[in-house]
Amino acid sequence: MPMKFDWKRERRWLASFGLALAAAGVVRYSTQGALTRLSEILLIAGAVFFLAGVVLSFRDIVTFFSARSSRLGANMLTITLLVLVVLGLVNFLGFRHHKRIDLTSEQLYTLSDQSKRTVSQLKKDVDIIRFSKQGDAAFKDLAAEYVNAGTRVHYREVDPQEKPEVARQYNVTHMNDVVVSSGAHNETLTGTGEQDVTNAILKVTRDTVKTICFVEGHGEKAIASSEQDGLANGDHDLKSEGYQTKTVNLVSAGEVPADCSVLVDAGPRQSLFPQEAAFIAKYLDAGGRAALLLDPEMDPKLDSVLQAWNITLGSNVVIDASGVGRLFGTGPAVPLVVDYGASPITQNFTGTMTFFNLARTVTLTDKNKSDPEGIELLKTSPRSFTIPNLKTKEVRYDPAKDTAGPLSLGVAAERNSGGGDSSKHARLVVIGNSAFATNQWAGLQRNGDLFVNTVNWLAQDEDLISVRPKNPASRRVILTEAQQRELFFGSLIFLPGLVVISGALIWLRRR
Repeated sequence: MPMKFDWKRERRWLASFGLALAAAGVVRYSTQGALTRLSEILLIAGAVFFLAGVVLSFRDIVTFFSARSSRLGANMLTITLLVLVVLGLVNFLGFRHHKRIDLTSEQLYTLSDQSKRTVSQLKKDVDIIRFSKQGDAAFKDLAAEYVNAGTRVHYREVDPQEKPEVARQYNVTHMNDVVVSSGAHNETLTGTGEQDVTNAILKVTRDTVKTICFVEGHGEKAIASSEQDGLANGDHDLKSEGYQTKTVNLVSAGEVPADCSVLVDAGPRQSLFPQEAAFIAKYLDAGGRAALLLDPEMDPKLDSVLQAWNITLGSNVVIDASGVGRLFGTGPAVPLVVDYGASPITQNFTGTMTFFNLARTVTLTDKNKSDPEGIELLKTSPRSFTIPNLKTKEVRYDPAKDTAGPLSLGVAAERNSGGGDSSKHARLVVIGNSAFATNQWAGLQRNGDLFVNTVNWLAQDEDLISVRPKNPASRRVILTEAQQRELFFGSLIFLPGLVVISGALIWLRRR
């Protein structure tokens, strides 16, 4: 027997069928990213069927909504739709006005002030390009921070297999390479952290490469040495920030070479010749910048230079009697510094430590003198004091001969020797220790940062100062043996036992 078609019953499904067609059109459009002909047909047909269903079933709809239960359901539906509209509006505003909040205590996912300042002050456009088939969400978020920090930075992802000509343009040979480019300058990143990106931006936007010259010929620390007392790590850090380094022998050169942006004499073991001291003095008088890292128990013969800069180099050895060094496996001959002067070199060192294995005092001769302008950078603890030398049989404080802490281990000074010409703005940093910058000690707390920041400041690259990788704080919970036992009994015996006993009592009460 043939089935009879009931139009009044079937017309109820027209509106639902129309909504289904419209939903299919919306899904197709969202996945393809373009309004194709088929998507248009689905949307139009869905709208027609939905309106037809509403018109043909209008009397049924009115009857349905006149019932009390229907009105309650309609109210609930209306509230649900309003909530959905509000959520949609909030998401739309969030998409149009993107704002990320970094809740980590170390601000691990937020650009440092130095990076933001670098990006905001750019005079050239910079492109950050990641060559990969699939993007890296973490790096994309980091790149978005740079894009949002200034109008000059742009980010894009390129599939090198689909666009090999772009990969050849930037000399890309490996998948997932990241290139920072500005004009004709390209830099392929060796890492994908904030420090790597910021330093690459500085490199490609610089017009010149600055040279850091290390004095040799008197037993100084060698930049090519990977031994414990070498400076290979510091040399690598300087090169990673866009500098080039070289060694100079002042005697054979007859002067400080003109291409030296900064002159560093790191730990001479023999005295400099008078003519070498004269070369350094002339270099500074002409607006040069130098760092002198001078260990105790040797006379560098640089008194004429230091006196002209209002600096006194102590003929002593600093002893730290606080005992804090024992926590790090060091002795009293390794002064610990936690008090820093107000200088860009140490601006972010508050609450951190630096260590100096065998140090001497370096102080301002006249603290009231304003030319040159100087600041004592590094102050030891009040429980430190000086001794004449390490030959003393019994190391103890003698008020008659020794000086009690806090003691200054370093001075940074500057003077303008050329009127308004910034290129004649001379700077000098003197620290009574060179070991802090060596491979053995540079990785301890802020020692490495102190060395690199000193060079940054001398080279007038304050934007580079303290742009260092951020490390999450260690939040391990260390329990004593008694606490471990309490945790074991509490979680594995007491709480489960409490549940079992409660269940048994309830069961007995219900019987």
